[in-house]
Amino acid sequence: MFQDIENYLGDKIITTVLLGGGCINETYQLTTSAKKSFFLKTNKNAPPDMFPMEAKGLEEIKSAQVLLTPQVLQINAHFLLLEFIKVQKKTPGFFSTFGRLLANHHKRPAIGWGYPSNNYIGANPQVSPLITYRPENSLRDWAQFYFENRILYQLKLAEKNHLSDPNLARLIGQLELKVPEILADGEEPPAILHGDLWSGNFLINQDHLPVLIDPAVYYGHREADLAMTKLFGGFSNDFYTAYNETYPLKPGYKFRENLYHLYHVLNHLNLFGKSYYGQCIALIQSYL
Repeated sequence: MFQDIENYLGDKIITTVLLGGGCINETYQLTTSAKKSFFLKTNKNAPPDMFPMEAKGLEEIKSAQVLLTPQVLQINAHFLLLEFIKVQKKTPGFFSTFGRLLANHHKRPAIGWGYPSNNYIGANPQVSPLITYRPENSLRDWAQFYFENRILYQLKLAEKNHLSDPNLARLIGQLELKVPEILADGEEPPAILHGDLWSGNFLINQDHLPVLIDPAVYYGHREADLAMTKLFGGFSNDFYTAYNETYPLKPGYKFRENLYHLYHVLNHLNLFGKSYYGQCIALIQSYL
């Protein structure tokens, strides 16, 4: 692997510093003899399309020309080489800037609901069959897409992983009937979503701007990204104020948040086990 990277860079790697060993990947800072640093993410057991799809997601976000992502340098089935971001501390105005940028990013049009290819949410597959945007069927298409490919898919995965039970399946069956009603007042065109926007998935560069990492990109309702920022916290009130001033959210968005939270909590159930089961039940019951 390192020989491949050296061949690509045309330079010798002189130091390799382990930055983190997560539940999915290991990450390193590489420094070459030319004193240039690079970020390496590696996983010898990764599905062959996982890193290519991550790279595609980074480029998708960058293509909207609002938010920054690290430059993709080299893609391999078992590693991803990226620009190294020298991380800075938050400045007082950082979250206001971030909120405005995300709002303007979400204004960029998307062609439909879903994505041209499947990718990953953490280590789990994220299935996103693309439904062309039809304004006259927008709510129905989004509700169907979201329930079938986010909630129901995760339930089936939980059943396969022996992490579900008849009670969870019954409650999700009841929830299905309510999804169009829950989403009814938030009808909007699709946006380009980061897809997994928690506080660990952005960096702050030397210009004190957010740089998004670890995407699970798809085209969906912007409220899904906003809801994820609230699931685990870490975003200040300034972020939400600036976002809403730039691109006002429709009334009732807080009511819809639990439905968007459910996808990620089900995903955590499948990634990390039954400690997330009770939270899944509570989120569903908030609508029943």
